[in-house]
Amino acid sequence: MFGKGRKQALLVLEDGTIYRGHAFAGKGEVLGEVVFNTGMTGYQEILTDPSYKGQIVAMTCPLIGNTGINFEDMESAGIHVEGFIVREYSDHPSNWRSRQSLKAFLEAHEKPGVEGIDTRALTRRIRITGAMRGVLSTETLDAASLLQRVRGYPGLVGRDLVKAVTCREPYLWRDGAPRKMPPDGTADGKPACRRVVVVDCGVKYNILRHLERRGCEVLVLPATAGGEEILALRPDGVLLSNGPGDPAALPYIVESVRAILGKVPIFGICLGHQILGQAAGGRTEKLKFGHHGINQPVMNRRSGRVEITSQNHGFVVLPETLTQEHETILDNLNDHTSEGIRYPALKAFSVQHHPEAAPGPHDADYLFAEFIRLMDAGKKA
Repeated sequence: MFGKGRKQALLVLEDGTIYRGHAFAGKGEVLGEVVFNTGMTGYQEILTDPSYKGQIVAMTCPLIGNTGINFEDMESAGIHVEGFIVREYSDHPSNWRSRQSLKAFLEAHEKPGVEGIDTRALTRRIRITGAMRGVLSTETLDAASLLQRVRGYPGLVGRDLVKAVTCREPYLWRDGAPRKMPPDGTADGKPACRRVVVVDCGVKYNILRHLERRGCEVLVLPATAGGEEILALRPDGVLLSNGPGDPAALPYIVESVRAILGKVPIFGICLGHQILGQAAGGRTEKLKFGHHGINQPVMNRRSGRVEITSQNHGFVVLPETLTQEHETILDNLNDHTSEGIRYPALKAFSVQHHPEAAPGPHDADYLFAEFIRLMDAGKKA
């Protein structure tokens, strides 16, 4: 299995299961929660999604790397997964937009990529046992010592990973890229048709692209921004972004959201859905192995329509624990967990999946139009 010059690699799970492969990119030793993603495309967006901070991602598609890496499909400025596992790596990308191989991309960001692991067996193990802590190593091939290391790793529960991925300074999103925030918080001093403040918990760029495409002035604030700081920018709406880790470990963001509830329209996505749920009095819990892929069916309770959605989350809101008046609007058809909740009296709603896709289908991008209508209705009131 291991040809000449190919560096061996070991994946050891907390239950003692061992998988052997070899490195196709980088080297080193990383710890994280091991999850699988069922998408057949979109590995670049997965790698650069800040929501994957703290996780080692295994792709279920057996061949990865054939489309290379381009400049257009970045969802952040860098790679956030801790390690990347594939069954077979394709080192000869063939796509008209490709500018770099996956191997070169991973190595530029000092992230290990491992192939040759039986990803079907790994996926089955996670589905049966649940997402587990794991260590991926090209440096140490002593399974016993690696198992000891991984069992001392704290995992994701109770950890605030948002502080590792949020922006350090406020910025303006304009012309498809981050720009320096003007001193008065406006673009060229001109009033915007709609001003949206995005609370950056690990925001994907495609969320910002969707907002700008719909005529919004987009101001991005660090996740540590308080309620007064958010309202001081006089937003027409606030978007709570996606992000990594345990939502129950973010009381400072929840308190900021409570301070603005009912004062401005709010739209929450993924982790933002969980934060809004907590601000409305609810609780969250961890899923057995999470939802990571681009083919998750969601039922719209109002229309009866089934939407195929992009998802990446390991925690969910428990609607029955909410103390604010609410309406459950979307359900996951695989496990019947909550995928969307509306709070009519608070002018707020949120979804657990990713309406911005990237990667994935566009069935749910109408939710951005709903956010626009909610803001416009607030301006007329």
